[in-house]
Amino acid sequence: MDKQEAFNRYLSNSRTLFSRTARVTRRRRVIAATLVGMALTIGAALCPAFAADEMVIRTMGPVSYVCGGIAADERAKLAAQEKNFNMSVLFTQGDGEYLSDVDVKMTLEGQPVANFKAGGPRCLIRAPEGSYNIEASYKGQTKSIKITTGTRNAQLRW
Repeated sequence: MDKQEAFNRYLSNSRTLFSRTARVTRRRRVIAATLVGMALTIGAALCPAFAADEMVIRTMGPVSYVCGGIAADERAKLAAQEKNFNMSVLFTQGDGEYLSDVDVKMTLEGQPVANFKAGGPRCLIRAPEGSYNIEASYKGQTKSIKITTGTRNAQLRW
């Protein structure tokens, strides 16, 4: 009696661990698990991420901001929130193409009040009354603009 036969005598007669039906069943289960894993991976890649890039109002000191506006739904969300903010800035290339991942530094009378990375081309900012210098860097090139509270159409182009 070999090892397989010795082991099989403890199993039911209808199916053994090394039988053809057991191998086929295991193979089907492995294939099904693989397909489910692939579907989950593809689904996660196609769905928008709800992590740091989500349009969330963030606060840094006395300044609150939200950036976004690449997709139409984001532009609509920003337009709905615009009344709650007292400044807005748009980041574009010279040809008008929107930019994101722009490093932004806000100063008031030479003192830094906020530093953030713009997750979209348009940033809505709520800050105390005053005149702010906004310095923005994109791919190593820096641009700056001076805006006061109430400015809604500031734009920086690269």
